[in-house]
Amino acid sequence: MKKHKCGWCLGDDLYEAYHDQEWGKPVYDDQTLFEFLILETMQAGLSWITILRKRQNYFDALDQFDVQKIANYDQAKQEELLQNAGIIRNKLKVKSIVTNAQLFIEIQKEYGSFSRFIWNYVDGQPIKNEVKNYKEAPANTTLSDQISKDLKKRGFKFVGSTIMYAFMQATGMVNDHEVNCFRYDEV
Repeated sequence: MKKHKCGWCLGDDLYEAYHDQEWGKPVYDDQTLFEFLILETMQAGLSWITILRKRQNYFDALDQFDVQKIANYDQAKQEELLQNAGIIRNKLKVKSIVTNAQLFIEIQKEYGSFSRFIWNYVDGQPIKNEVKNYKEAPANTTLSDQISKDLKKRGFKFVGSTIMYAFMQATGMVNDHEVNCFRYDEV
């Protein structure tokens, strides 16, 4: 018997694999949180499937999302990234990768980990919504507004409320799987 899945992922093997294995699963590892922060910020104005299809290219171009290395990228490295056809070649987004990496490290120093900082917003536990149809899930919430505001105050770029809500969904801070989706109770 075929398992029911959230409607947004149906019809694309990459989307379905991402849905089945990653989306909504709580992430507490700083390396993975950083990867999702970068990918979500790259999504600004684009569809998630576009970024998902370029994920490996980002992994390769950005030293496997090594936050320490990225924080030290100089202008020459940024120019190199802008020539890489495998990623989104937007000058402001590329610059934001470096800025956000530097600020991510500052949060790690201040809180001991980025995970501790970000999960504090939900008291360390995922918010479990009861979405019947994926189209009912919000694009942002009061909480994503607050996280966005706090990150922007620290200097982060491309971290609007909608992007931060997508980050919360991707990293399992909020469970927006449809209630009849097989992953709803698994995550």
